[in-house]
Amino acid sequence: MGIVSPLGTGLTATEQALRNDISAIGPLELFTVNQDAAPPVGEVRENLPAADLPRTHRLALAAAAQAMEKCDKPLDAVILGTTTGGILTTETLLRNNDNNPDCYRYHGLSSVAEEIAGQQGCKGPVITVSTACSSGAAAIEIALEMLRKGEACRVLAGGVDSLCRLTCFGFHSLQLVDPEGSRPLDKNRRGMSVAEGVALLLLTTEKSADPVVEILGGGLSCDAYHPAAPHPRGHGALMAMKKALAAAGIRPEDIDYINLHGTGTPDNDLAEARAVNDLFAEVPPLSSIKGATGHSLAAAGAIEAVVAALAVSRNLLPANTRCLEPDPEFIFKPLKTPLKRPVSAVLSNSFGFGGNNAALVIAKPDKFAPGPLKINKAPFKIIGRACLTGAGHMTETMAALYRRGQVAGTLSLEEISTNLAPRSVRRLKRLARIALSLATAAHDDSGRDSSPMSVFMGTGWGALSETYDFLARLTETGEKFPSPTDFVGSVHNGAAGQAAIKFKATGPNITTSGGDYSFEQALLTADLLTDNDESILVLGADEGHPQFSFLFDPSIDRAQPLADGGGGFYLSRNDSGNDPTIRVSFFENSADADVMNALLKSCGGTKTINADYGLILAGIPAACREQGREQLDCFIKETGFRGPVIDYRKLLGEFASASAVAAVMAADFLTEDRLPASFGGPETAGISGLKGVLVLGLGRFVTAMEIKNP
Repeated sequence: MGIVSPLGTGLTATEQALRNDISAIGPLELFTVNQDAAPPVGEVRENLPAADLPRTHRLALAAAAQAMEKCDKPLDAVILGTTTGGILTTETLLRNNDNNPDCYRYHGLSSVAEEIAGQQGCKGPVITVSTACSSGAAAIEIALEMLRKGEACRVLAGGVDSLCRLTCFGFHSLQLVDPEGSRPLDKNRRGMSVAEGVALLLLTTEKSADPVVEILGGGLSCDAYHPAAPHPRGHGALMAMKKALAAAGIRPEDIDYINLHGTGTPDNDLAEARAVNDLFAEVPPLSSIKGATGHSLAAAGAIEAVVAALAVSRNLLPANTRCLEPDPEFIFKPLKTPLKRPVSAVLSNSFGFGGNNAALVIAKPDKFAPGPLKINKAPFKIIGRACLTGAGHMTETMAALYRRGQVAGTLSLEEISTNLAPRSVRRLKRLARIALSLATAAHDDSGRDSSPMSVFMGTGWGALSETYDFLARLTETGEKFPSPTDFVGSVHNGAAGQAAIKFKATGPNITTSGGDYSFEQALLTADLLTDNDESILVLGADEGHPQFSFLFDPSIDRAQPLADGGGGFYLSRNDSGNDPTIRVSFFENSADADVMNALLKSCGGTKTINADYGLILAGIPAACREQGREQLDCFIKETGFRGPVIDYRKLLGEFASASAVAAVMAADFLTEDRLPASFGGPETAGISGLKGVLVLGLGRFVTAMEIKNP
């Protein structure tokens, strides 16, 4: 494990601070604010490595070095939760009116995990999770499922966030910050203290001589209730805890300590307390450490997973720091002082905006029998699909593809929202409308009356409109009147949360933000987390923004018109129809010299590729054009593939989640059994041999999505 928090750097410093019941909440020193008395924060006071990188990246690299110190084997995957990415550096650049895109190359959330993967030599998937304050715990649960299902042997997982103006002023605008510092579970609590930090855990299925702890199981849920407020009865929190215990194969009475989410906000603490009281007949010792550390957002769940591991391995029960008078409405009383006591199992909770809930069960090695393992063998079937491009919704997009090939561009907000009730979207800006329109259209196309259980979404850049508007207003008003509505909408998972609320989807709600490979990450994550009897929505969407897109996305040229949109699927494993199937069969770092051979092997080899696929849709981002062309040429040369090979970004335009639209196109070609004439011949119905379409992602990573007829 590696950890850097306001309490210190490393396990020893963290343990010592917790044993001494120290609170590290104090004055903000990282940047200046135009306020006489800025609320206290949880700030990392120690020097960090790699001064030429943004602060979030530097925090992450410091923890990765600790976690990997004794490991001499390569990582199979990196899964990281974050909400800030390089935003602190971006804020400074914007205030200096710096318009050089090269200076913003570390803005994206995905750049943090990719920096870790590059330094640690990870060849496999690199997944960035952004589910607000549950991100770190959600990343650990995704890693756990990847390990349990044999998809990896060694995964580095956790969460990281740095302090920045966006989050400090954003939470303050919502009146969720305690001006005296966070007092979780206290009768007089008034809010949270924004903080920063990082924790990364090296998880492996290889039994070592001295494992620290076992992660027995995790549970994910969504309130599907409100974009920012929790369900008042804690229904989603209760569901996540129940799922975690069921996955671990243990009972509530087996839990010796609960690490509460406990932010110090009145509503959140009360909702969590109600959920705990509903689950436990006799509540075990419990506490929140956020009075000591502050709330480090995406890092909180991972930091508290490390604290849970310390509780188990060091017999340490942390105190509920800064709680002077426990709220009597909770019934239970949190720990007032640290305790030294044997601990066999800990339940650790993390909850975030959008009602995204995560719970983990962490226990002594070999103390409990392994929980039930569910292996999903059935592929996802596409029972509903939708897309949005510059040509319009799916019907208009496909007609334009057959007519002229080009569909790049942007729609107006009104055109995006034609299938949505005006009242339901009046406060929503571009990305949320795109996602909600896709979700609605995919569900309608399925013909199902039932709602999806879960929503998974990939977005390369998140809600650019809200982020820009929040930061612009912050500057224009001298930091006095930031917009709470824009702050809530600026979180990457806000759009998926809107879809969950619409459909009352209470299962996992996961947003991935992996740049040009975001949709593939969402689909891969959905495969790991979805049971055979569940129907789900998987979306990929990005918005074009007149100021930010050119700065952040290196594939977007100022000389070219903006393009945006996305694709959406309603998927089910247990559908008995003749619908096409979809899956991610390959995801690796292109830095591996053997990556193309590995791709061929994962797709079944040359004979299988030529027998199963009649079309290849290749996604080559403009920023990786030369590298992508070399990769594609190598693939065609090695396979001898003679069918159409289409660079779909030349049709759709440059936006990160274009691969979601390409997957929808592939499904439509299979269902209609025809291809556009522009793909290499006269438009033909009843094409012989079009059994499947292979959608390749090329460039910095190499991915493969297989869309096949059954």
